[in-house]
Amino acid sequence: MPPIINAQKVSKAFGAKPLFEDVSFTVSEGDRIGLIGPNGSGKSTLLRILAGMEQPDSGDRAVRKRLQLSYVEQDSRFVTGASVRTVVEQAMQRSVTADAEHGAHFAETLGRAGFEDDLEVGAASLSGGWQKRLAIVEALVQAPDVLLLDEPTNHLDLVGIEWLEDLLQQAPFACVIVSHDRYFLENVATDMAELNRVYPGYLLRVHGSYTDFLEKKEEFLHAQSKRQEALENLVHSEIEWLRRGAKARTRKSKARIDKAGDLMSELAGLNARTHSATAQIDFAATDRKTKRLIELQNVTCEIGNRTLFEGLNFIVSAGMRVGVVGPNGSGKTTLLRMLRGEVAPSRGEIRRADWLRTVYFDQTRRLDLRLPLRRALAPEGDSVVYQDRVIHVASWAAKFLFSGEQLDQPVERLSGGERARVLIAQLMLEPADILLLDEPTNDLDIPTLEILEESLLEFRGSLVLVTHDRYLLDRVSSVVLGLDGQGGAESFADYGQWETWQAERKHTRNQTEPSSRPIPGSSPPVQAQKKLSYLEAREYASIEQLITDAEQRLQSKRIAVEDPAIASDGPKLVAAHAEMEAAQKDLDTLYARWAELQEKADRLSPH
Repeated sequence: MPPIINAQKVSKAFGAKPLFEDVSFTVSEGDRIGLIGPNGSGKSTLLRILAGMEQPDSGDRAVRKRLQLSYVEQDSRFVTGASVRTVVEQAMQRSVTADAEHGAHFAETLGRAGFEDDLEVGAASLSGGWQKRLAIVEALVQAPDVLLLDEPTNHLDLVGIEWLEDLLQQAPFACVIVSHDRYFLENVATDMAELNRVYPGYLLRVHGSYTDFLEKKEEFLHAQSKRQEALENLVHSEIEWLRRGAKARTRKSKARIDKAGDLMSELAGLNARTHSATAQIDFAATDRKTKRLIELQNVTCEIGNRTLFEGLNFIVSAGMRVGVVGPNGSGKTTLLRMLRGEVAPSRGEIRRADWLRTVYFDQTRRLDLRLPLRRALAPEGDSVVYQDRVIHVASWAAKFLFSGEQLDQPVERLSGGERARVLIAQLMLEPADILLLDEPTNDLDIPTLEILEESLLEFRGSLVLVTHDRYLLDRVSSVVLGLDGQGGAESFADYGQWETWQAERKHTRNQTEPSSRPIPGSSPPVQAQKKLSYLEAREYASIEQLITDAEQRLQSKRIAVEDPAIASDGPKLVAAHAEMEAAQKDLDTLYARWAELQEKADRLSPH
């Protein structure tokens, strides 16, 4: 069947700088396309072109007749005074759904999203997460053939993200989703596309999951690297031939000169596409030796008539990396503010080590939007002091992928991802015993997320992290503190254990209260894990090769031990034995991990 949306050779530029050129993008029945790319590559612009909300500079967009299309932008905005009911009813009036179906569709969609009571509440007064849910509901009730979502997981809590995952997995419509949430993409997408200048045509599209895409991308970049290397050798040979004095009089020589020019142009294009910069993130830790940094003793937090959590006993010790999870409104941000000393507990005691230095990343991202970028990055002058070195503001800006031309632009002209990088740059100038990070991943592209992960893993201080990015949570946190939003708080080894606990509690409630209905407006509980996590699946896919490599290393160490040349050299023989034992230990560890993953995969697979 022909595509529902067919964009061919579309280009878009802002000023003299092209966002993308000659991009072709199609959407067909049943497609669930994840669209990724670096900040500033034009993902949101391409989505708006697909929606027909923005015109390309060149190229064509064609859509199927009577197409019903819904678009959810990054930041949900609702008219002051409009209620939840009004927003949804007005959206349904814009749809082509028959009037007879409106009532059932209205109730079903709102119920699945968690809006069951109090539909007269003002839409603009809802929290960011519930506004995002309402924006998605507003799109769904129009019964779309295609749903376009721009960063839909921003502001949603983990429960909300899993609700959206389930919804899209069962959806009858096609969808295109701009997202940097790697677990979300892995669980939802049937196709992946990356918008990036490194690809010919600015786009690489792969049918399959996010994992499949990473494998194909690696193959493509490897092939491109080989082609680049071969081109460099060819161009070098042609330049040497030209230097020797090519005789352009003959037809054969002229053809070779023309070919040399073509090769140089191709190489220049490849070099231009493959040159990419990455942000340089490195948080500075203090040299504190104290073990216990913050201790919470029977801490209770109450707001109004609601208890967020009570009787919390928890210790943040040196080097600990804590991931805080829970539904929207469960008190995650309030807990960070307590740890910082901004908010006092309703009951209980919080003890902090003397002269404790904390650095706080605020999810509201309070920046003075009137400041030029230069002053936001270097408040005291034209340079900053970082790790005892003086760095000029232009060099400091370049570390975070800002150009010299941007230094005099006001902060308000920066994108969400660029503003996040400004805040991270500010935090890096402050040595810390503890980093308190409240949703630092919103608007960051995947390459910057990966660098942030590595920086947090290398940070020698302690970390308390609130994030909806499950991949980051799994990779970085050494302990998970779960807040259930109903007063409970528990510690877990990882996010998977928290999910299982949530599911068990739901099962217990269903058994003891078979006729009970969900609390109006509450978040649906997390389902038990049904398969290996994305991180575990990638580890499981590669562990056999790691075992093979480890066996080869062990064999080489055994050969070294048996080498007659060192038989009479005591120190060398002892060192060789130590290396062989270390190689054996590494192999044993890999075999144990392989068995653990194999057992878990068998347990979680459907029978």
